[in-house]
Amino acid sequence: MARPAGSVGDVGQALMSAAHALATPERAPTLRELAAHAQVGLDAANATMKNLSRAGRMQKVRERRVAYRNRPVAEYAPAAAPELESRAGHGWVDLGRCLQGWAR
Repeated sequence: MARPAGSVGDVGQALMSAAHALATPERAPTLRELAAHAQVGLDAANATMKNLSRAGRMQKVRERRVAYRNRPVAEYAPAAAPELESRAGHGWVDLGRCLQGWAR
């Protein structure tokens, strides 16, 4: 049975927890650091990170140089949570009025 869209599996939850634990304003973890802290395989972490990024739950914040690679690697951090009160904005009020008039 497939998970509902937007839900996070065990690997995703472990990576999100690792990102919260390791991220600081000056430095965020790389994919390898996240996988090691979450105790998941690098292939599973890589595939899950792509899904988390696509879903908007994780974001690439910057790049840094590491000893094990010639090119800079991405640093990841949890994406900012969307505003819970976004439905109270001007456009939502107009939509509510339209739907109320349509229902009559």
